Amino acid sequence: MKENVFDILMYLFEHYFHDAVDVDPNRVQIASDLRGAGFAEPQIHKALNWIDALADSRDLPVATDSHGALRVYTEAEMARLDVECRGFLMFLEQTGILTASNREVVIEQLMALDDGAIELDQLKWIVLMVLFSRPGQEEACAWMENLLFEHPNPTAH
Repeated sequence: MKENVFDILMYLFEHYFHDAVDVDPNRVQIASDLRGAGFAEPQIHKALNWIDALADSRDLPVATDSHGALRVYTEAEMARLDVECRGFLMFLEQTGILTASNREVVIEQLMALDDGAIELDQLKWIVLMVLFSRPGQEEACAWMENLLFEHPNPTAH
């Protein structure tokens, strides 16, 4: 089975983290379940570290209002996030679904995934995972779920 860290994150999100923000299941049991599901040990380790980094990001200070600020992407970020992905992040921030702080966490978590370009669908799921992990982001999470499940291709007017 060819899988990557994103596949494992999707599996974990569907099986462990769909009921509450502060879920803290046994890491050893999760790793065992993932091995049983056919995932390879190196990817399991990377995925669990990714989740740890996401949990640690909850303690970062929240940026003040960044209305009108422009996010400048590094070369490495632009290589992984195409124009469509960067535009979608801007759309989410302009509509209030993502704060500047959450946008930075999303980008950090995206860059921590396996090498290669990030697809728009992957970006949407990572945004949902980040919002889901944040207390007080229930409304933004609901908006993102709506975008993901009901309107997968928002149109600009």
